[in-house]
Amino acid sequence: MKATLIVIENDADLAEAQAMVAALMQQRGADAATLARLRAQAELIEAYERRRWPPRGARPADIIRYLMDQHGLDRADLVPLLGTASRVSEVLNGKKQLSMAMIQRLRARFGIPADLLLPPATEPSQAA
Repeated sequence: MKATLIVIENDADLAEAQAMVAALMQQRGADAATLARLRAQAELIEAYERRRWPPRGARPADIIRYLMDQHGLDRADLVPLLGTASRVSEVLNGKKQLSMAMIQRLRARFGIPADLLLPPATEPSQAA
């Protein structure tokens, strides 16, 4: 069998590569060359998808909503952590960033790393 791989440059190539991977996965008793081809094509698919649809980090508000859901909490339960009911609303709606004190209280309450709640670092601008 000829060991060709599909270089993925667009969505049509992606569909063709995915069909190839599906066909290779259906083969029973595949030899080492087929398994290597399957692995290599899957890596090419993953690289294209990562370039085309880069992963986004979760926003602090999304993380807090998740924690609320997991711990069975409502907005009123966050008042001691974030300050006031209106502050809870502002944080959950993304209108207000978390202060360091809020981050520390959330970290202590939920046992999560503080960096999950920090905004992404910005690159320093280069002065001319």
